[in-house]
Order: sequence, then structure tokens, then C-alpha cells
Amino acid sequence: MTELNGVLAKADQTLDAALERLFALVRIPSISTDPAYKEACRKAGQWLVDDLSGLGFTARLHDTPGHPMVVAHHDGARPDAPHVLFYGHYDVQPVDPLALWESDPFEPSIKELSPGRTVITGRGTSDDKGQLMTFVEACRAYKAVAGSLPCRVTILFEGEEESGSPSLKPFLDAHAEELKADYALVCDTGMWDRETPAISAGLRGLVGEEVTIIAADRDLHSGMFGGAAANPVHILAKILAGLHDETGRVTLPGFYDGVEETPSQIKASWESLGKTAESFLGEIGLSIPSGEKGRSVLELTWARPTAEVNGITGGYTGEGFKTVIAAKASAKISFRLVGKQDPDAIRSAFRDYVRSQLPADCSVEFHEHGGSPAIQLPYDSPVLTTAKTALSDEWPKPAVVIGMGGSIPIVGDFQSLLGMESLLVGFGLSDDRIHSPNEKYELQSFAKGIRSWIRILAALGAAKP
Repeated sequence: MTELNGVLAKADQTLDAALERLFALVRIPSISTDPAYKEACRKAGQWLVDDLSGLGFTARLHDTPGHPMVVAHHDGARPDAPHVLFYGHYDVQPVDPLALWESDPFEPSIKELSPGRTVITGRGTSDDKGQLMTFVEACRAYKAVAGSLPCRVTILFEGEEESGSPSLKPFLDAHAEELKADYALVCDTGMWDRETPAISAGLRGLVGEEVTIIAADRDLHSGMFGGAAANPVHILAKILAGLHDETGRVTLPGFYDGVEETPSQIKASWESLGKTAESFLGEIGLSIPSGEKGRSVLELTWARPTAEVNGITGGYTGEGFKTVIAAKASAKISFRLVGKQDPDAIRSAFRDYVRSQLPADCSVEFHEHGGSPAIQLPYDSPVLTTAKTALSDEWPKPAVVIGMGGSIPIVGDFQSLLGMESLLVGFGLSDDRIHSPNEKYELQSFAKGIRSWIRILAALGAAKP
């Protein structure tokens, strides 16, 4: 305990220097999606390599067909110390529209939003430079006090997360042995609120499908052919409406195979967070929950599978009016998966269902838009329990275990390619304006994020791999 207290005190004493290092990284405009910033991305990667090397890591920049990867290694304090892989990304989103920024997006500053609430401004402060630097600074404080790290640490920082990570999976394939660890730590997530840290135990998987119903060989005059010719918009609308029954459940055969009920104690902890349908939906101008009846909004968005229509096109959609029966109609549909649902089985079931609803003289085309399984860390996982205790020791309120409605492909890759569970801990807030003008990161998130990783590293280092 004496060593831990010393490391925590060191982090507090050196916070100003840690902020200067974060500012230096944020000043590098590492926008991965714009080729004009290719050299800036490389500069950000090299900055991290240099910083980690100065901490005693064996660090290097790995070239890829896109932006480079940063990989760094550090031994643990003892030979049998657990091995963790920490992942983050140094690239950022474009800043457009620039006119909406209150200050230069690449000139970070400290600003007081209200009494007692101070933030760090600038592109990447929350997503993800501020987040990844909380871990780096935790390692720095540990090295300064103890001379070593309590865990064996491998770091992977990529530079393409904001542009689809095209180089990441091939890189993981090629460097699997070098990167494999006991478990991964992923920081690209957030807290429940400003006083309550969170661990994301589940990520929904995803199946994307585009379907096109084809009827006549050309668009038709609705007066001449209406009532006699098949209308693909009608057919498509009926198919989409049939994806759910009156209780909100998805109707595809076998859709719920592999879906398990959330443990009652986890649902009870979610209910204690006080998020009602009215408060959740009221923020977007709605009040009545959709989806499966009898389930809370947090369960619906964190732990249940979905089928959503993301877009429909067909016929004339321009200004004015045109009396036409379209030859084709299309829709984009996404399925969010949970538990052990099989993406390939879901895709096959959807296509079989669509074909079964087609008139004999119509046809269908499908276009695949990716697929990945859900990720679920066991709620009784020792690493989750260890991290939850460590976080609860740092923040005003105990840590909560939550789910995430979205998908983070890297977590699936860590599981499928490297055989690792991932611990998702981050300190962002919902109002950090990531991807938007005036992005910010709470100063408290940065300072206590560093302290949180110090506590987690200490706790993991004391545990058996």
C-alpha cells in the first residue's frame, strides 16, 4: 500500500508536466482520413515512440500500407507478472466545420466551464489522445517511484481508427505472437457520469445488409400499370414490417439462438442508475420505448439484439410529384447482435426470409456490409472484478458494469485473432463532443484517469495471470 500511495502522489505532483505532454501530442494534427495529414500522423506516432522509449519501453514505429502502428514493450516487476496489452489510437477526426470552433482545435487549452468544472479543449483530447495518455502517465508515475511496472505491458497505438482501421487486422495477423497477452485493456470508452466510473462488459456485434427488390424491367406509369404490376416499394415495405411482431421481437427463425438473459443482479444494478425511458428518450424528443416489451431502455440498448432499418430508397424522391411505379426498391438493414448469436446464421436467415416473401415474377439482390459477433466479458470474470474494485477506490461513486450498444471491431479481433478478453475502461463523458467542434476532456477525467490506471495496474500486478 505504501508503494501505491507513493505512485498516486507522484501522479498528482507531476500533473502539470503530464498536461504539457498531452498538449504537445494534441498539437499534432493527426487526421487519418485526409491524405494531406499523412506526415502529421507519422509525426504523432513517432512522438509516442520517443515518449515511451524515454520511459524505458522498447518502442518502435511499424510501417503499414496506411498510417504506422506504435508497438512498445516493458517487462513486469517479476517474471510471472500478468501481461496486458493496452490499445488506443493517436489519429483524430477532421475538424470541419472549423468556423464552429471557439478556439484553434490544435491549440489545446484549459477552460473553466462552470465553477468546479475545468476541461481541456482541442481535437483528440477525449478521442483518444487524452485517454491513451492517462495510461502512459500512469506508467510514468510507476517507473518514477518503483523503478518498474507491476505488470508486463505491451502497448499498441494505431493511426487509422478514425478511418476504418484498414491496416489493423492484417497487422494483428502478422504480429500475433508479439501482441498476445493475458488480456487487453481498451481505453476508447467512457464513464457513466462525472462521478461514476464504468467498465463495459459487453459490446453488441453487427450484421449489415443491403437488399434490393426488382420487379418490372423499367419504371412504370402508375395510371397505366397501377393495380396490375408488382410494386417493389410495397413488397419491400411489407418485408421490413414483418421483421418484428406485435411485442417488438424479431421474427427471423433462429434469431434468438445464443441470446442469454442478463443476470438479475446485473439488471438490478442497471435499474439503480435511474435511467428511465422518459429520461433516456426525452433527450431526443421521444418518450415511448420501442423494441421488446417489458424490458428497460438500458437492457434494450446494452443486452438485447435488434433489427433496424437504416434507409429506404425507391421510386421518385425529388421535388414535386411523379406518378411512377419504381422498377426497384432498396433498404439498408443493420442487426445488432448479443451473446453467441452467429452473424452468418443471422444473414442467412434474413435472406431466406426475404426470398420467401417475393412474388414469383420478382427477384432480389443482396449486398453484404460486414459482420462481427458480439463480445461479452463474463460478469464474474476475475479481471473485471479486480478492475471494478480498483476504480471504486478512486472515484466518489462505485464503478458500474455496463454494456455498449455499439461495436468496437478491435475488441472482436483481440478475441478471435489473439484469444484475449478485453477490459474496456475509459474516462470520457457523453458531452465531450467527440467528432464535433469544440471537443473537450474533463481535467478530472485526465487526472483521476491516471490515478485509476495506477490502481488497476497495481491490482492486476498482484493477481495471478
